[in-house]
Amino acid sequence: MMANMRRSAFIGLTFLLGCTLALAAPKPLHIYAVDVEGGQATLLVSPSGKSLLVDAGWPGFNGRDADRIVAAAKTAGIKTIDYLVITHYHRDHVGGVEQLAQRIKIGTFVDHGPNQEDSDVTREDFGNYQKVIAHAHHKVVKPRDRIPVKGLSVQVLAAAGEHIASALPGAGQPNPYCAGEPQAVADPTENARSVGILITYGKFRFLDLGDLTKQKELELVCPNNLIGTVDLYLVTHHGMDLSNDKALVDVVHARAAIMDNGAHKGGSPAAWQTVHDAPGMQDLWQLHYAAEAGKEHNSPEQFIANLGETDAGHDIEVTAEPDGSFTVLNTRNGFKKTYK
Repeated sequence: MMANMRRSAFIGLTFLLGCTLALAAPKPLHIYAVDVEGGQATLLVSPSGKSLLVDAGWPGFNGRDADRIVAAAKTAGIKTIDYLVITHYHRDHVGGVEQLAQRIKIGTFVDHGPNQEDSDVTREDFGNYQKVIAHAHHKVVKPRDRIPVKGLSVQVLAAAGEHIASALPGAGQPNPYCAGEPQAVADPTENARSVGILITYGKFRFLDLGDLTKQKELELVCPNNLIGTVDLYLVTHHGMDLSNDKALVDVVHARAAIMDNGAHKGGSPAAWQTVHDAPGMQDLWQLHYAAEAGKEHNSPEQFIANLGETDAGHDIEVTAEPDGSFTVLNTRNGFKKTYK
């Protein structure tokens, strides 16, 4: 009988210890690269349950992009977008805001301030955005600002054509990849005004520079690397060769990248090759197979969420731990890979 009592006590103690360890284990950061057909909509849900969405995809299509973002939010178990960051005022980034605001509560809208592009279509899209935020919480950010998402560090690196003037902690080393890089031309569009952010959770670092073009990318890493290294890189500008300068892509030394391209948008062979060949890069994940790039400039099929011309809407999901490890999942086929 005493043996049975000791055995029961041991089992009980083991159970309690297991529960304590489970409660003490840190929760992960979840990232959803939502397929908005060549636009951007990247949803981050912190371990605290607070959320940040970067851009809202396209307008129209019967609310397709807004519906996909809401579906990702439902998967993540959230009912509110606490912060919506609009990187810039091009239609594939800001166009879906009105339809999204009709479907889910948005706490605070974040942007770089007034439109700076001389374009009728961009003025129209900015005007529509202003109508949505007219009576909402709104924050204009500048470099060095932080977006206060509980459980994360969200640092603004670039906004409105300006960039951080000094290196982040641990960064600032000379960038050897700057040598020989051609001087980039000035870009008068909203792309160059994109809000670029660095998200940090423990040792995990995720870089999203919106649609920054090469001149602005180089200002962040040449002659010194002001950013440091990252674990996961959202390929800038959907994988267009107007962006993704080699000096930036090589020096941030990401272990994996996600390209939010469409079947016929982004995914240029030159940009794909730059990211693919970057030091330390293990895998390049794509939201779509780039139809015009050919097999030699597309990743293996298990790393691509949407293969054909069909508008299937499969996304790519990331689970990141504070020790710097992370797992990437292709929702089309269930294929996933963990980066220790």
